[in-house]
Amino acid sequence: MALSERDKKHLWHPLTQHKLHPDSIAITHAKGAVLYTEDKQEYIDGIASWYTSAYGHCNAYIVERVKKQVETLDQVVFAGLTHEPAVHLSEKLIGILPDNQNKLFFSDNGSTSVDVAIKMSLQYHFNQGDKRNVLIAFEEGFHGDTFGAMSVSGLSVYNGPFEEFFLSVKRIPVPNGKNNHEVLYRLQTIIAENNVAAFIYEPLVQGAAAMKMHDASGLELLIKECKKQNVLTIADEVMTGFGKTGKHFASLHLNTYPDIMCLSKALTAGMVPMAITSCTEAVYQAFYSDDIGKGLFHGHTYSANPVACAAAIAGIELLQSEEMQQHIQRVIKSHQKFDKHIKSHPRIAQTRQCGIIYAMDLNLEMERYGNLRDKLLNFFLDNKLFMRPLGNTIYIAAPYVITDEQLQKIYDKIEYLIEKIL
Repeated sequence: MALSERDKKHLWHPLTQHKLHPDSIAITHAKGAVLYTEDKQEYIDGIASWYTSAYGHCNAYIVERVKKQVETLDQVVFAGLTHEPAVHLSEKLIGILPDNQNKLFFSDNGSTSVDVAIKMSLQYHFNQGDKRNVLIAFEEGFHGDTFGAMSVSGLSVYNGPFEEFFLSVKRIPVPNGKNNHEVLYRLQTIIAENNVAAFIYEPLVQGAAAMKMHDASGLELLIKECKKQNVLTIADEVMTGFGKTGKHFASLHLNTYPDIMCLSKALTAGMVPMAITSCTEAVYQAFYSDDIGKGLFHGHTYSANPVACAAAIAGIELLQSEEMQQHIQRVIKSHQKFDKHIKSHPRIAQTRQCGIIYAMDLNLEMERYGNLRDKLLNFFLDNKLFMRPLGNTIYIAAPYVITDEQLQKIYDKIEYLIEKIL
């Protein structure tokens, strides 16, 4: 029996209504920017498998490092014990993070990195005798599927059944360059009227909000105001981290850095799950006490898994390599060239780019997971492209090692779609 048929017996896939979408494509192996199926088809992975495989699938450099680590130390409890891969990773990562970051807390995935950040921010104030219970987040933000992460997310398509159980969150619009001072005033009003613990944001690009991009100078105003008011700032770099915006982290496009950062996805280059919540020394010191109750009592069984740490170290080394930086710049320039060609098309409402992330909104009204969106998805699959449009937004966030020919195929098929199909 085919793998895709065996799948149906027991498996429940994410973000899937199985009665409407019963079939899954069976992938047997992957390399670079290509996914290979059980029926010998090849799909270009235009989204790096949800932004994880930034350096290409099964990158030989990372695979070799992971193999070597598996032979030495596979897993060990990280409470009371430590190991070389975790220590080495901390040294490598602190070297490329914004220079105010100094401590790392491990967990398992992007959502849990956000939950840790939220708990850090709430307890940071609590430990100092200042109980604060309100968080500020952007409209249409998305930070994950666990309860804390859902609380600060603004996309109701994910959150509807659970909203009555959420933490207290106040939302503000994203600054777009024209409304910066209005957004700042809204933030100031919320802080004045509530006991605000933290402001959480996706810096520069809101991924699940269809790659909605905002103004760096406006974001800077908000972060500076929070620091004046002793409100912690949390940069969710789960999607944007590790090169996607043209810098190692989106936060490096600003002059004022966050107090806390959330990292996952490309952290381990798509090899194995892992997440990190980093913070400043000042945040850490609020937990450093003779009072055991002031410790951060949060833990994951696979925290700082040695194999995941080895993958992350290898990924950082690739990110810093001249070759990978050249790939990133090549993709950025390729998107810019395509944008000049396509952005004035009457079927396109808007285009935007931040680093290797490129997005276009079609002049069509459609539901996020509706029939018309499915038509777009199926068009790409029929043309052997793994792309996942977000409503009427088509976006590209491919592995940095994608070839020029593979990129051109994506561009050509997008142009054919808007010319011949829509």
